[in-house]
Amino acid sequence: MMMSIGFYGDMSKAKRTPAGDALTDLVLDIFRLNSLILTAGDRLVAGLGLTSARWQILGGIAEAQRPQPVAWLARDLGANRQNVQRIVNDLQKEGLVAFEANPHHRRAQLVVLTDKGRQTFDAAMRLQAPWINGLSDGLSIKDIETARRVAAVLRKRLEGGAGGEEQA
Repeated sequence: MMMSIGFYGDMSKAKRTPAGDALTDLVLDIFRLNSLILTAGDRLVAGLGLTSARWQILGGIAEAQRPQPVAWLARDLGANRQNVQRIVNDLQKEGLVAFEANPHHRRAQLVVLTDKGRQTFDAAMRLQAPWINGLSDGLSIKDIETARRVAAVLRKRLEGGAGGEEQA
């Protein structure tokens, strides 16, 4: 027997609390926002030969403190390892990343940006700055920081298993 989490209407007989209703509305807004952000990101970096997914992976590599294997990169991005591996392989074929030997694990090579990859990522970030500045126009820093804190709490709860999937 499957249990519904009740996102959409009266699909479940379980009753939500007022906070549960408000969070459901927020989650639905986040779903829509995520789709819009990915579409906007795809448009923003299309001229560089990137997609939002490729840009995200390049960013994860660029922002890492040191070269990492794909599994660590995927973990840090909160992404599926197989999907990250596929994208990293594509980026490697295009000369944007390279693999280096990992002294701690023979098979889990380290992923590093090439000069071309660094230049492409930097160009994407130059495009992002005016776009994000325009998007943030009229929003208070306090409201943005509050939204970020709420997102961080939810992410930690979901990563820790609390409030995740219902038990059947």
